[in-house]
Amino acid sequence: MAVSVSLLASGSRANCALVASSTTRILVDAGLSCRETFKRLRAVGERPEDLSAILITHEHSDHVAGLHRLACKLKVPVFLTEATYREWGRSARDKNGDGKIPDLPKLEKFASGSGFQIGDIEVRPFTIPHDAADPVGFTFRTEGTKIGYATDLGYMPVSVRDHLRGCDILVIESNHDLEKLRTGPYPWSVKQRVMSRVGHLSNDALAEFFTSDYDGGAAYVVLAHLSEQNNHPELARVAAEQALRERQGLWQNRVLLASQSEVLEPIRL
Repeated sequence: MAVSVSLLASGSRANCALVASSTTRILVDAGLSCRETFKRLRAVGERPEDLSAILITHEHSDHVAGLHRLACKLKVPVFLTEATYREWGRSARDKNGDGKIPDLPKLEKFASGSGFQIGDIEVRPFTIPHDAADPVGFTFRTEGTKIGYATDLGYMPVSVRDHLRGCDILVIESNHDLEKLRTGPYPWSVKQRVMSRVGHLSNDALAEFFTSDYDGGAAYVVLAHLSEQNNHPELARVAAEQALRERQGLWQNRVLLASQSEVLEPIRL
């Protein structure tokens, strides 16, 4: 067995992860530049040319900034929903200023709730609450292992909680500390957006999930999409670990922190 998850970048500026099995490598989001993506893949011992596909959670720039260049360079299938493709295309067209939607050489569209296969990895997308056209999280199943990936969500609806049951590795958002956000430098309109039900998950909201409805199955919990302005890694870690400690028998979870600037060492099962 050789299943691994690598967080290449996670935060407000760029997001990119790698889910790998013995024979398949899937890039989740493409928020880094093509050059930086290649650099960080090599840093975790991966070859960019071995990528099998690119999956996109939603069209915000910190998740798609490097998508077009990567897709053209690697010529691998790019999977996104119809609505996400339309919004990405509109933004890319406006940025280019030529009235044309950039070409993705191998475009594959999927619908939330409908699973599909990439190599030996079964992918199941599910809807998450975020202010994007059609945002999704994913679960991945391969070689007897289940991986959950859910960032950029304003709260934890029952449907998301259900999808994340039984994960061996869980990558989950812990975006902000409420007090730091309230007293921080963001304009009030942005603070309201972040705290809304289509914004981002706070440390407290994630802790509530851990204490009330988390099954405790994951060997590794990765706290992702931490705000550099409105959070601190230790605040996120302490909130998560205290919540897990309150659930008797769940302390076997190993809590890791994904970073914006540094690659997280691959998690291997």
